[in-house]
Amino acid sequence: MVLDPKQTTVAYRCPRCGAGVMSVVGLFNLSADMIKLKCDCGESEMSLVYTKDSKVRFTVPCLFCPNPHHFTVNTSVFFGKDLFALPCPYSGMNIAVMGETNKVKAELSRSELELLDLLEENGIDSFDALHGEQNMSDPEVEAIVTYMIKELDAEGRIRCNCPESENEGDYEIEFIENAIRVTCKNCGASAEIPTGSLIDAHEFLYADELVLK
Repeated sequence: MVLDPKQTTVAYRCPRCGAGVMSVVGLFNLSADMIKLKCDCGESEMSLVYTKDSKVRFTVPCLFCPNPHHFTVNTSVFFGKDLFALPCPYSGMNIAVMGETNKVKAELSRSELELLDLLEENGIDSFDALHGEQNMSDPEVEAIVTYMIKELDAEGRIRCNCPESENEGDYEIEFIENAIRVTCKNCGASAEIPTGSLIDAHEFLYADELVLK
C-alpha cells in the first residue's frame, strides 16, 4: 500500500507580467531542497525553504514594493488549510496563496479582478508602471508625499546619520524626476520617495518613520 504524501498548491502573481504562477508542492520535495517557482516571463520567482524547525519560509516578489517579502508558515497551515493567503504588509493585497488547487485558482482569479480595478482607478495601464517605470511624477502624489514628509519631520520621525542629540531636523526636500529626495543638510544622508503613482508611494505612506542613508 502506497500512502499519498502531503501536498498543497502554492501560487503567486508575477509583478512584471501579471501572470499567476502555480505549482503543486509535496512534503518530500519540499524537505529535499529549496523550491523555486519561476514565471515564464523570466522576471520573477518565489522560493520556499523547509526549515529545521519544520516550518516553511517564503520569499515572495511583491506587486507593489521594490523588494520581496519574507514569511514563515507552520507546516500544519501549509498542508492543512484549504486556502491560506500571504498579503503584502503595506497594501494588504494577497501576493501569495496556498491550499486546495481549485480554491487557489479561484483566489488568483479574484485577486486579478481586484488588481485590475486598482490599476484602473490609478490610471495605470501596465504592470511595469507599478515599479516606477513611468516618466513623470503625479502632482497629487507629490503633494501627499510632501505633506507626509513635513508631518514626519514635525514629529521627529526622520532619521539620518547625525547623532540624535545634534539632529535638529535640518532637512531639504528636492523634487526630481518621478520622486522626491529628502536630504539632511548636516550629514548628507538622503532618501528618495517615488511619486509616479499612489501605488509607487504606498510603502512610504504607511511607514512609521523615514530613514535617510
